[in-house]
Parts: sequence; C-alpha cells; structure tokens
Amino acid sequence: MDKYDFLKLNNQLCFRLYATSREVIKLYKPLLDKYNLTYTQYVTMLVLWEEEKATVKDIGIKLHLDSGTLTPLLKKLENMGLIIRYRDKNDDRVVIAELTQKGVELKEEIIEVPNKMMCKIDIPKEQGEELAKNLDDLLKVL
Repeated sequence: MDKYDFLKLNNQLCFRLYATSREVIKLYKPLLDKYNLTYTQYVTMLVLWEEEKATVKDIGIKLHLDSGTLTPLLKKLENMGLIIRYRDKNDDRVVIAELTQKGVELKEEIIEVPNKMMCKIDIPKEQGEELAKNLDDLLKVL
C-alpha cells in the first residue's frame, strides 16, 4: 500500500454515499415528475404530511437543510398551493409552514411512490433495514 491509496476514488466512503444518493434520486425523478415535485420538495412534503405544520427551523433540522436552501423551496411549494407560510403569533421570528387542502390531497395521490421505489430498489427487507440503521448511525456522528 502506498501513501496515495487514500486518494483513490474507490477508497472513499463519501463517494459511495454521494453516488448512491444521486442514483436513488434519479430513480425518484420520473415518479415525482408526475406530481411536479423535486426530490427535495418531496421529502419536505413528507415532513409536513407527518406533522401537518412545522416551523421552518424544525423542517430544516429533520432534513439537514439550512434556511438558505429551505426558504426558496418552501416558497415554491407555497406558489404551487401545497403549503402556506406564516409567522407565529407569539414570536414573529418563527415561520411556520402548514399544509393547504391541496397539500393534504396530494398525500393521497402520491402514496404510490414509496411502493414503486421499493420495487426499483430490489434488496431484501433485512438488508434494507440494516442499511437504514447504519446510515442513521452515521448521521448521528456527523
């Protein structure tokens, strides 16, 4: 092993994570195009479908996104009529994003996406669960 082995692409865990993420997001694209959503908009909607409304800060924490990325994304979702944004009555520094009726209805329509993705990413359930656990553990230490 020479001193440059660490610089080989195949020795980079970060590259494997990057490449896998890009490939998975590519698989999502044709499914989400039907709903006029990007992957990042989709995961934002997932948070709101769970919570119905959430602060922009909490959405950012869950998605590991900063406000510079999240604010234009939320604005686009608002322009699409899927959410509304407003300031908290008790603290006007806090912005809340809440589903509109159209956003709630989209949840029912888009329910097919996770099942279709499971078919596209054809790995055994146990392997998928182990991978999810390992990625969760990695996120905790970063």
